[in-house]
Amino acid sequence: MSALLLAGIGELVTCDGSGPDRLGIMRDVAVVVDAGRIAWIGPDAAAPTCDTRRDLAGRSVIPGFVDSHTHLVFAGDRSAEFAARMTGVPYDGGGIATTVAATRGADDETLRALLASRASEARRQGTTTLEIKSGYGLDVRTEQRLLRLASEITSETTFLGAHVVPAGVQRDDYLALVMGEMVATCAPYARWIDVFCEPGSAHAFDEDESRAVLQAGMAVGLLPRVHGNQLGPGPGVRLAVEVGAAGVDHCTYVSDADIDALASAPETVATLLPGVEFSTRSPYPDARRLLDAGVQIALASDCNPGTCYSSSMPLMIALAVREMGLTPAEALLAATVGSAQSLRRSDIGRIEVGGPADLTMLEAPSYVHLAYRPGVPIASAIEPEGEQTR
Repeated sequence: MSALLLAGIGELVTCDGSGPDRLGIMRDVAVVVDAGRIAWIGPDAAAPTCDTRRDLAGRSVIPGFVDSHTHLVFAGDRSAEFAARMTGVPYDGGGIATTVAATRGADDETLRALLASRASEARRQGTTTLEIKSGYGLDVRTEQRLLRLASEITSETTFLGAHVVPAGVQRDDYLALVMGEMVATCAPYARWIDVFCEPGSAHAFDEDESRAVLQAGMAVGLLPRVHGNQLGPGPGVRLAVEVGAAGVDHCTYVSDADIDALASAPETVATLLPGVEFSTRSPYPDARRLLDAGVQIALASDCNPGTCYSSSMPLMIALAVREMGLTPAEALLAATVGSAQSLRRSDIGRIEVGGPADLTMLEAPSYVHLAYRPGVPIASAIEPEGEQTR
């Protein structure tokens, strides 16, 4: 076969199993990759002959991570804001203006290079699918520019013009712009529309404003997502369920009624972003409570310059296990098939014959090492052609 043979896989975690843990683990197997897709999976001893053979020497292979919530297109630095938070200054969304100013001032080539560097960083840590939001332009031209650049590397692009109200603009005027010219201009470059629904923040949007923004996006064919319940209790979860959003992200503060609503709406995934709580010294979401209630959950990085400047999905898994009550198996599923579900994708986040060869290798014999060895760079996406990037 003119293909790549990945031999000597000690543990293949397909995340496509039917058992209690759904991991679908296979041991001592090989995988054939042909034209970017998985052509064969079977016992290592029965592997076919291929033009190229790579021996993984007993390492574990898992599905590539699906990072379903990122803000990777931006310029500037907010490390001073992080340092201030570590001394007790609370986060309220106001620092976004700093990033907006720097991003507006950067040209396309600068932003493209920054984005490529961050996407490469994520891939070196095992991420094979990225969702990328706008939201650091807050004017028509820059929002479109950010989405156009993001669309060069992923099909999962999200219009987030309703991130915050920019300085010097009246709230009603800005909302009219977002729901009119801005969404019309940005829609050709986006699949999703999102809104920062936090009535307790002077910078974000209340329930009625958020609903109107989502409806405007849906009217031009965009699919809804919601930033909700991050800074305190609020209507974000209920609104996401009401409009049939694919995901409601953060879910740090949820009530029993919120959990009941999510449990009754499996099409709306609760995406948890533990890197934010780590970076803001906020309470972690109670993932165990959500799972035990039957809520569909996902894990993502929320990589952004203000509240979590990390693209490391292994770190998110370790935090979810240590701080949020998940088992290593539950955390891995949330970072793969759970995040894929939050993007309404069934073709990623799992390993199966005929599916894309989105594979991640661990420098370890078991997926458990993702939580067992936090901070150690053991995960990297397998490059089908040429040498593996590290």
